[in-house]
Parts: sequence; C-alpha cells; structure tokens
Amino acid sequence: MKIQTTRFGQIILNDKQVIDMPHGMLGFSEHRRYVIIQNKKDSPFFWYQSLDDPDLAFVITRPYLFKPDYNPQIKEGLAHMAWHMDDTQFFKSLEIYVVVNIPRGAPGDMTGNFMGPLVVNPLCQQAVQVVLSEGGYSHKTRLFVQDKEKIQKIEKEVAV
Repeated sequence: MKIQTTRFGQIILNDKQVIDMPHGMLGFSEHRRYVIIQNKKDSPFFWYQSLDDPDLAFVITRPYLFKPDYNPQIKEGLAHMAWHMDDTQFFKSLEIYVVVNIPRGAPGDMTGNFMGPLVVNPLCQQAVQVVLSEGGYSHKTRLFVQDKEKIQKIEKEVAV
C-alpha cells in the first residue's frame, strides 16, 4: 500500500504495519488508522502517522526511557478491547508510548503525556489511548532536566 504524507512524502507499507484505533486518538476520533515510523536511526522518538489524514502525525516515545518507574494502571482502560488473550500473554505483548509535545524553538522543554498513554498490541495491530485517572500522572511531564548537552542532542534528533 502506498500513502502520501506531508512530512515523509510517499511511503510504502504492508498491511501488517497498519495499526487500527477503533476510538482514534483523543480529539481525533475520526482518524483510526496509523503507522509508527522511526524518526532517525537510534532515536528514542517515533512518528505516529495517520493514514486517514496526511497532515496528522504525533511524535511519540517510550515512556520508560525518561521515567523508568512509570507504572500506568491500564487494565481498566483496555477492558473494552477485544484482544482475546489471557492476561499474562496479553500484557507482555503490549507496547506503551506517550505523545510528546515539543515547544517551538525550545525542544529542551519538551513534555510527554504520561496521563494518556498510547497502548499498542502488535500481535493484532490495534491500539487505544488510555486516560489514567489514578497514579498522579500529568499530560505535561517534562522529559529532560536542564542539561545543555542533552538538549542540543535532542534538538538535532527531533529536527525533521
């Protein structure tokens, strides 16, 4: 399958790369098909590109790289998903991401939405964005401390 995107031009995908979101992302419920694209080799950032809108893409990352103690209680938020697996296999297969906000001109001040993680099951290519009501997580969790070296490295990585 070929798709046209604003950021990446035309990309070629196979059906196994397409992620279905029955409820879409928060605020974007009409967009239900996505693909994860690596930002740059060895970068901790990815693009969550909509296949329904070539202009819509979110920067995402794995939360544990920035908050190793992150422990979202996602089970309740996934109860309505029909993934038909026993609990152990089901939870081991999940990939968790957070949506990243990068302020214009200040990438060192980027934040992640740890309150609304994106949960992907790669075995069935479905995903859901869960809203956590417990755990004290914020939708604007700072990813970096003020470290000039780290900030400069990140500025290079997120430039697209």
